[in-house]
Amino acid sequence: MSSPVPKSPEQSEKSRKYDRQLRLWGDHGQRLLENSKVCLINATALGTEILKSLILPGVGSFTIVDGEKVTEEDIGCNFFLEYESVGLPRAQIATQCLLELNPDVRGDYIDETAEHILSNTQNFFKNFTLVVATGVSEKVLVTLSKHLWECNVPLLVCRSIGFLGYVRLQIKEHTIIEAHPDSESPDLRLDIPWPALQEYLDGVNIEQLDQKEKNHVPPPVILRYYLNKYKESHEGKLPEKRVEKEALKQMIRDSGNSEEGKQRFVLDENFEQAIHYANSCVTTRAVPDHVQVILDDDCCTNLTQSSSSFWIMCAALREMVEAEGALPVRGTLPDMAADTNSYVTLQNIYQKRAQQQVEVIYRRASQIARNLGLSQETITESEVKYFCKHSSELHLIRGTCIADEYQKTNLDLTAYLEDPDSLIFYYVVLRGLERFIGEFNAYPGQFEDQVEPDILKLKGVIGKLLSEWGYSHALREERVYEVCRYGTAELHSVSSILGGCAAQEVIKVITNQYKPLNNIFIYDGINCTSASFCL
Repeated sequence: MSSPVPKSPEQSEKSRKYDRQLRLWGDHGQRLLENSKVCLINATALGTEILKSLILPGVGSFTIVDGEKVTEEDIGCNFFLEYESVGLPRAQIATQCLLELNPDVRGDYIDETAEHILSNTQNFFKNFTLVVATGVSEKVLVTLSKHLWECNVPLLVCRSIGFLGYVRLQIKEHTIIEAHPDSESPDLRLDIPWPALQEYLDGVNIEQLDQKEKNHVPPPVILRYYLNKYKESHEGKLPEKRVEKEALKQMIRDSGNSEEGKQRFVLDENFEQAIHYANSCVTTRAVPDHVQVILDDDCCTNLTQSSSSFWIMCAALREMVEAEGALPVRGTLPDMAADTNSYVTLQNIYQKRAQQQVEVIYRRASQIARNLGLSQETITESEVKYFCKHSSELHLIRGTCIADEYQKTNLDLTAYLEDPDSLIFYYVVLRGLERFIGEFNAYPGQFEDQVEPDILKLKGVIGKLLSEWGYSHALREERVYEVCRYGTAELHSVSSILGGCAAQEVIKVITNQYKPLNNIFIYDGINCTSASFCL
């Protein structure tokens, strides 16, 4: 395998422009974002806010589908529409304004409704990486949901009304390679070192070194030395319980203190780090449950010609895990107290091992791809290296179809409805709102003289909806009244917050990094609270 070309110290103009986000999802994530195509249905205030947060980081292209004309109400809540544009196609004006944000992004629009396109152009939505739908009726949403589910195109449904809003993600199967966990222990493999690492670690006798020499020993060497001594006195067992790890750490403390240090209770930095690593790096290296689930999945064990590169690499990884009992080494070391030569030597040992394992999985994955009749380019060297480095972060999400959710007669909300303050009640209200729009072809409270009658109508619709699900709960009247009081109002501040949240989920799906929403997020701007639910 060829070595990667070293990066130039000089940043390109593009790197400088996107520097902050490159720190979040890297070059590979940025490439995926720049190659993506996003479709927005309806250029509402929320819709344009979502696109804004995708255009600024450099999404490849977008298309707005909207058959409405710009109204004065639009101008009052949408920053991407101009007063001079009242009466003109909303899709056209929004596209023109949004394109001014980033010259790297391409944009287009279609002055037709989503319903018209679904009826007349079957494969239109199939060409997009992801579709975002805002302010669509229940009838259109169900049709759109079924179509995109069959096409395996992710769908993000959003609605903002008054101080309330929600985001619902529909995705058939989503695989994550780099989950970016909040905390991650160094991958030192001190419990099962390979021969080269074991030879290096066991080649240093800490107790025979003078204090000056001890100061330069890398923490993993210190920890390994006293781990061996601990195992000798405990029948070869690793310390697992807290009291056992405290005994190991005390052994390191006793050795790390000089006579002067014992009086001051001060340890050298490398010994302090060795004690710190004893908490997280002295464990049996098991495969995480979320990774084992993937390796045992039918898609991993029964590959077909339509299998993605992810599943082919997982099949190769499964064979390595079965043979070695552990995932590949990450090949990186954290900064640690040690002299330069010792640190570099140790780092090279880890990097060499990681490279060897990458080569094994790359060869095996390429062989599997050939056996399936796929081209040699199906699996790339860089892709395997990235996959192996983050193999402990693999996650799999299999979502549900929104159309099925809307057509269910047994939606299980029992666990959520027991809490009278749960935001799931707003989900029920917003579902009732969508059904109300479908039945009466208007928003509840859209006309001032109809607010009171519409409250009764909306309560009836919601009661019927709950009855269909088998619940007899009565919603607090103020929640229903609040939605009717909003009429058709979108508040830009709420749409801005919700748009940023929705765009974040789109980027997660496109880059296959971070764990996306599964599957609904509700925002309550009245109390500034939010919650997510899996329905």
